[in-house]
Amino acid sequence: MTTILAIDQGTSGTKAVVVGEDAILALAEVALRPQYLADGAVEQDPQDLWDSVLEAGRQACARAQVPIDAVALANQGESVLAWDLGTGAALTPILGWQDRRAEEVCAGLREHADLVSERTGLVLDPYFAAPKQAWIRRNRTRTGVVTMTDSWLLHRLTGEFVTDAATASRSLLTSLDTADWDADLLAVFGLDAEPLPRVLACDEVAGTTTAFGAEVPVAGLIVDQQAALLAQGCIRPGDAKCTFGTGAFLLANVGTTARRPTTGLAASVAWRLAGTTTYCFDGQVYTAASAVRWLESLGFIGSPADLDDVAAEDAQAVLAVPALAGLAAPWWRPQARASFSGMSLATGPEHLVLAVLQGIAAQIAEIADLVAGDVGTSIERLRVDGGLTQSRVLMQAVADLMQVGVDVYPSAHATPLGAAALARIALDPGRDLADAIVPWQPSGAYEPAWSADRVADFRRRWSAAAAAC
Repeated sequence: MTTILAIDQGTSGTKAVVVGEDAILALAEVALRPQYLADGAVEQDPQDLWDSVLEAGRQACARAQVPIDAVALANQGESVLAWDLGTGAALTPILGWQDRRAEEVCAGLREHADLVSERTGLVLDPYFAAPKQAWIRRNRTRTGVVTMTDSWLLHRLTGEFVTDAATASRSLLTSLDTADWDADLLAVFGLDAEPLPRVLACDEVAGTTTAFGAEVPVAGLIVDQQAALLAQGCIRPGDAKCTFGTGAFLLANVGTTARRPTTGLAASVAWRLAGTTTYCFDGQVYTAASAVRWLESLGFIGSPADLDDVAAEDAQAVLAVPALAGLAAPWWRPQARASFSGMSLATGPEHLVLAVLQGIAAQIAEIADLVAGDVGTSIERLRVDGGLTQSRVLMQAVADLMQVGVDVYPSAHATPLGAAALARIALDPGRDLADAIVPWQPSGAYEPAWSADRVADFRRRWSAAAAAC
């Protein structure tokens, strides 16, 4: 039996699972708290992040009490820092993927927006890594290297200077067609003189590590959302999942041909295996669990577990656009701000809570429509994972507004399980991808309850509210 230590280094914490062939043997989690600062700044302490990787991984291994065959790493994507390639020491805080300070960089590069979009499949936006990398070079330090967090973590683990094709495709610095660095894009962002990590396939071995005991290979490298897409078995074109974490992320497998979306979505490498690249389209909701935390901070709920108990059965015409960190696809309006509308003296916290959940679901429905328009076929069923899938109210709202069934992934650990599947293939290159994925059955399912007319009316009103933001 192949046993993998799979580490999911995320925004709000680091999770480590020891995975056997068909089950999780042990789990450990270490919480992290990003700093949300003025002017759209979101930072993390690099030492805290590194310590969380070591602590979570070592705890999981101790609890499993079995030898591990490899370490897999899924990363949060788009978050960047500068660091010393000789010592591995961080030179700046980590700029989180939600950090908006690089808007000034993007504004100065608008004449290159079409080139960036055509070459990468993405849009010129501070969400992605390159604007933040350029911002660090302009405002923080010219020394060291400036990369996404995965390269830094892998260097600390193995001594190698590498990234993977899926993570690199989230940078605005790689060609969608080649899944490798693009000289023209590097020049656009003023990063053409930068040392660059070697881009590996997701099933390549990056190196070895002794950080968690005996020396083992590090393999199974992938960005977090693509890892969750894989874990949920979305390996055929048209298969789609949505992860509800700090943000919400809908990804759809679009096959092995590099395609550019036309409706405001992003196109990325889903994974590269055995020389073949699979692609995905994705759309983001910047604030999902973070919007729920905001409700909690206002005292509307005591904790996320209270959502279903507090939420009203009907929002009484109250609409929320929870754009607390701007709007992503299809609007790409980082300056957008959240709004409530339709309130009266009868409006209470219960109506606002439901409106926020419906506002999250409405954004997912908008993204699903874009996927259908670009792929040419509607999503048949949506697979979902993440902490907010525990909210029956939210999941029902997603089913209602998308008008499709929703299947809940039975584990809260889709991302590390996806990375573990890739590590198995790295250790056994002849293994079939479907066979490497831990089998699963939905822990819950939701079917649409709203009529098509009710959905059309709600989405018309909600879209108008979003446009007003």
